[in-house]
Amino acid sequence: MARESWTRESLAEGVQAGDKRALARAISLVEDGDPLAYELVRDLYPQTGRAYAIGVTGPPGVGKSTLISALVRHVRALGRSVGVISVDPSSPFSQGALLGDRIRLSDHFLDPGVFIRSMGTRGHLGGLAEASLQAMLLLDAAGKDLLLLETVGTGQSEVEVLGVSDTVVLVLMPGSGDSIQALKAGIMEIPDVIAVNKRNHPMAKTMLNEVRAVLSLDRDREWRTPIVLTEAVEGAGVDELWAKIEEHRAHLEADGALAERRRRNLAGEVFAVASARAKRHLEHAVADDPELRRLLDAVERRELDPLTAVREIMERVFFARRNGTEPR
Repeated sequence: MARESWTRESLAEGVQAGDKRALARAISLVEDGDPLAYELVRDLYPQTGRAYAIGVTGPPGVGKSTLISALVRHVRALGRSVGVISVDPSSPFSQGALLGDRIRLSDHFLDPGVFIRSMGTRGHLGGLAEASLQAMLLLDAAGKDLLLLETVGTGQSEVEVLGVSDTVVLVLMPGSGDSIQALKAGIMEIPDVIAVNKRNHPMAKTMLNEVRAVLSLDRDREWRTPIVLTEAVEGAGVDELWAKIEEHRAHLEADGALAERRRRNLAGEVFAVASARAKRHLEHAVADDPELRRLLDAVERRELDPLTAVREIMERVFFARRNGTEPR
């Protein structure tokens, strides 16, 4: 079917059938903020909630893409279909471009049971997190058994994407001391599973012990975060990593925690997208209104305190509309 001939109905049918062309077109609409994308996601939303989402995060250069590629190979051998979304806010590329070692994922491009998309900042008019979340819903509606979400794990967009994951995997590499410090300081949320990649590194065991020491401080958690040593290039340890992910899923499902986590995550998704949109609306309103800009100037001159400025801006931008008036 030619690209220009897609309709809302044919796209919905194509996505539900798992057609790669329909999925690619639908995600492109999401990236462009096309109104048709909202209608499409709304139509397909009742068909979602079946895929299991695994967020894979960690510092740049630790081998996340290689590990994801090995995980995809492992779960495909088990007969599971997979959707992969790689979130890279630093990238000027989109439209499925491959970045750095992500080229390894190209091994799976011809596999009809795998769909891969790389999402950078450019083109995401509704925000990177929002576009990624909508893309996940489309892959879910397409019947993918598993969703793998790769993020750098350092910015707000990545945190929001990870916020809708059922299981979060943190990938570390021996020698990346900053990651340990982030865990110690509580800057990094305690993940559900930790993979120490490049296990043949002479410092691998040392790092494993350091991470284990940090995790021992968190005694209130019912789930004890396992640490797995992997060598992604060779595929070593990937079966054990997958077994731990499955154990975490079973743990969540055993007492209804998975349904509760998903309810909480969906509520968080709504608030995250609403907050991002409200922020953009405020920024545009202030940019277009000389009176609101004067309020900011007064704050900068210390003639007006910030909270008073906030109250006046909120009143004019949001509450004035309710009373039938608009900010100039």
